[in-house]
Order: sequence, then C-alpha cells, then structure tokens
Amino acid sequence: MTTLLVNNNFTATLIKAKRLSLVQFKTEWSGSCQIIQPVYEELSRYYRGQVDFFCVDADHEKGLYSLYGIKEIPTILFFKNNEVVDFAAGLVPKNKLIAKIENAL
Repeated sequence: MTTLLVNNNFTATLIKAKRLSLVQFKTEWSGSCQIIQPVYEELSRYYRGQVDFFCVDADHEKGLYSLYGIKEIPTILFFKNNEVVDFAAGLVPKNKLIAKIENAL
C-alpha cells in the first residue's frame, strides 16, 4: 500500500526511512498515471517490508515537483539514505521497475 506525501512531511519521512523508498509523482487526470498505478500498488504489496512506497500529487505539491526537476508524469524516484539513487519516468514496464528495485536493494 502507498502513502501520500505532502511538502510538510516529505523530507521528514524520507530522512527517517531505514530502507529503500519509492516516491511516485503523479496526477489524478493523467492517463499514464492511471495505467501505471495498479502496477505500483502490486509492487508495494510484493515488496512490503523491504521497500516503502509513497505518492506525491504533482498538482498539489508543485514545490516538490520543481525541486526534483520532474519533467514527465508519472515519475518514480528511488531514495536510499535520503538521496535519489535512480528514477523511472513515463510508462515503464513492470519488469524494468522490478529490475530497478532489485538493483537499488
């Protein structure tokens, strides 16, 4: 299951994270986001206990969107030790997301 992050809990949540954290920047109106959301949710269940999964609504959190230079929705940032270690932008196939997660673990 994913947790919604907003500007005032974004940094604190990721600083406290003890494991790999994925943060998906998305919007409600984007068809690409709607397509990838079930895959993201499935991966959050599969990697429960190993990886934390979060979402940021890019329409409501424009500051975070800009801070990380997001250019395409959806974009998934991979955080480890409070640093971005990888990312996936656009409609990335499930097998590529799994490979990125495994590589980051």
